[in-house]
Amino acid sequence: MTPPAPPPEPHHPTEPTLTFWGAAGSVSGSMHLLEVGNHKVLLDCGLNQGKREEARQRNAHFPFHPNQIDAVVLSHAHIDHCGNLPTLVRQGFAGPIYCTPPTRDLLRVMLHDSAKIQEEDAAHLNIARNYAEPWVQPLYSQVDVEQVFRQVVQVPYGRVAEATRSVQFKFVEAGHILGSAMVLITATGPDRERTLCFSGDMGRRGMPILKPTAPVPPADLLVCESTYGNRLHRSFEETVEQLYAAIRDTVARGGKALIPAFSLGRTQLIIHVLQLGLRAGKFPHLPIFVDSPLASEVAEVYRAHPDSLSADIAQALREGHGLLGGDGVNYVRDFEQSTLLATRPGPAVVIASSGMCDAGRVQQHLKQIVDDPRCTVILVSFQAPGTTGRRLLENKPTVRFQGRDWNKWVEVVHLDGFSGHADRDDFLAYLGPLAGKVGKVRLIHGEREQALALSDTLRDLGFADVGVPAPGDRVVIG
Repeated sequence: MTPPAPPPEPHHPTEPTLTFWGAAGSVSGSMHLLEVGNHKVLLDCGLNQGKREEARQRNAHFPFHPNQIDAVVLSHAHIDHCGNLPTLVRQGFAGPIYCTPPTRDLLRVMLHDSAKIQEEDAAHLNIARNYAEPWVQPLYSQVDVEQVFRQVVQVPYGRVAEATRSVQFKFVEAGHILGSAMVLITATGPDRERTLCFSGDMGRRGMPILKPTAPVPPADLLVCESTYGNRLHRSFEETVEQLYAAIRDTVARGGKALIPAFSLGRTQLIIHVLQLGLRAGKFPHLPIFVDSPLASEVAEVYRAHPDSLSADIAQALREGHGLLGGDGVNYVRDFEQSTLLATRPGPAVVIASSGMCDAGRVQQHLKQIVDDPRCTVILVSFQAPGTTGRRLLENKPTVRFQGRDWNKWVEVVHLDGFSGHADRDDFLAYLGPLAGKVGKVRLIHGEREQALALSDTLRDLGFADVGVPAPGDRVVIG
C-alpha cells in the first residue's frame, strides 16, 4: 500500500499575505487566509452552497489544516460567511472566533438552525438509501455548534483588539445586516506595518432599520465584495409601492399574499414596510403572520441590540412595537399553528422562510395556494437557478416541488428592490473617496462578470491595482 502523502510544508511568507479560498469569483463560502510570519488568521468561514454533493465535499475539506489557524475574524452572521465554523472546530481549530456582540447572538440562532438542517438532510439521505452502510453523517451537529460558542469572543465596534501578536483589528459598521462589520487589520511585518480592509458585505445607502454603512477605511489592501458590481437596484421607495399594490390586488380577489423571505435581514425589512403601509392605509387592514421560528429568535436579538439600529427603530422596540410583533404582525412558532395557518380561509399576508421556496414552512403554504388564481406569491429576494422560486418565475403552466408537478395558477410577482447589498452606485459612493489612498484592491464575493465590471469602474476612478482573484490566489499586503 502506498503511504499517504505527507502534509505540505508550512508556508511562512516573509511579507504579510492574503490567500483567497472562498467567495473568489462566486458569492458562496466566504473564506480568506491572512498569514503574517507564522501566524494564520481566517477572515470568515462560510458555508458553500450549491449542488448537494459538490457543496458537501467543499465544506468538508479545507485547503489548510484547521488546527494551524490561530484565530478567526468574522464579518457577520449570514450562513455563507459563518456557516462552516462548526466544521472548522470539529476538525481541530481551537482558537478564538472574534465578532461583534450582535453577530455573537445571531450566531447562536443561525448555527443551531444550520446544524438542524445538516442533521435532517443526513437523515433523509439515509432513509433514501435504505440505511445502507456507511451511513451518511451530518456535516456537523448541535454539539459542534456549542463548541463554537465556547470559542467566540465579542469585540464592540471601533475597539482595537489583538488576534495574534502580529495582527490587530477593529470592526467598522457595514450596514448590511444587524452586527455586520468591515474589518480594518494592522499586520506587523518584518519591516513595517501593513493595513488590510476587508469589507464583508456592504449595505445600501438610505435603507431603514440599521445604522448606515460607515466610511470605508483606507488601507494598503482593500478586499471588497462585488455582488452587484455592475447593477443598479430598483428604487426602494418604488419597490415598496409595488408591494403594497400587489397586496391590494390580492385582497380585492379575496386571496392570500405569500411572501417567501429569509429569516435574517429580509424578513425584518418586509415587516417594517408592511407596518408602515398599514399605518398609512396603503392597503386594507388584514392579519399579517410571520411563520418562522428562526425569524422569531432573530427578532429577540434585534431587541437586545438597539444601539446597532437606527434611532426610530430602536425607539419603537423600546416601546414594545415593531419587529417583535404587535402592530398587526403575529409570529407563528408552533408547527401545529403553522399547519392551521396554511389552511386558514380569507385574505392574509404570510411571511415564511425560506426565501427561495426550497425548504422550510413556506412550502406547505405554497401547496395550498399554488393553484388558486386569487392568491399571490411575492418574491422579495434573488432566486438562484434551480430553486423552486426560480421555477415559479418561469413562464410555464406548472411548477415542480416536493417531488411532483403542481398547476401554477397563482399570480407570481418578483420585487428585486429589497436587496441589502450595495449596488454599482453605492460602490462608487463608498469607494470613490479612496482613489489614491489605497494600494491594491481585490474584488471578491461576486460572480466574475460583476467583479470584472466593478474592477473596470474602479480603474476609471483612479485605482491603479485592481484584481479579481480566483480560489487559491495570493496577494502580498502592501
